[in-house]
Amino acid sequence: MIEEKVILVNEKDEQLGLMPKQEAHEKGVLHRAFSIFIFNDKNELMLQQRALHKYHSPGLWTNTCCSHQRDGESSLDAGKRRLFEEMGFVTDLKETTSFIYKAPFENGLTEHELDHILLGNFEGTPNINPEEVAAWKWMDLEEVRKDIQHNPEIYTAWFKIIFDRFYQHLLA
Repeated sequence: MIEEKVILVNEKDEQLGLMPKQEAHEKGVLHRAFSIFIFNDKNELMLQQRALHKYHSPGLWTNTCCSHQRDGESSLDAGKRRLFEEMGFVTDLKETTSFIYKAPFENGLTEHELDHILLGNFEGTPNINPEEVAAWKWMDLEEVRKDIQHNPEIYTAWFKIIFDRFYQHLLA
């Protein structure tokens, strides 16, 4: 299997080149990514628990879906592709904002991403891919906020950063 490449960018989200995903995470190089937040009609957020065999943050709870755009792929197209690959459903997405974060991990890898935040709505039960996702659940945003405060170790680094910075945007 050919290793997926990520899009290297500068702080203005201008493409600088491509690099294998593992290498980008080993070197902590800034690259483009997206994070999807899916809500239901009760304004509950769909969370996923990362598969237990993932190379970083295994078993931790996080936003509905996140990944990297492919060369020439828009954030919205990448989001729809990856949402279906991980969670087994398709829905309309809208891009809200983007920001840069850097999060080192105990295994020596570093996420350094210009992350595009995508929002969508879905009613129903996802058909999760067990290679990517161990479990899923709906949670009220205030309940998520409180749980992150009391149990930060069960959530991914990027989810805590996004949630802290964009909590008010998620309520909209």
